[in-house]
Amino acid sequence: MLSDEERLHLQSFARSRSLPSGLSHGARIILSSADGEANNSIAERLKLTKATVGKWRARFIERRIAALYDDVRPRTCSTARCGRRASRAIGTRSSVLPFAHV
Repeated sequence: MLSDEERLHLQSFARSRSLPSGLSHGARIILSSADGEANNSIAERLKLTKATVGKWRARFIERRIAALYDDVRPRTCSTARCGRRASRAIGTRSSVLPFAHV
């Protein structure tokens, strides 16, 4: 059962074109499951394996919305560029971050 807030978050994630595809897929799986659709049907419709659908459902049951972020991985970029991007995000100089070579 989803709360109204969870449903709104999941609907936003599922519609997004800027979020990683794994997060969007996870949101679609959870929404479909909450609407009573069977794993086989979800897997076939989204062109995923039944195991993938089951994995997302189990994660969501265990950790709710936070579980969707498990498979989100940073985009590939040079170490220096990643360091600058991370330092801007957390408000520090990149020279402080151990992985930055600026």
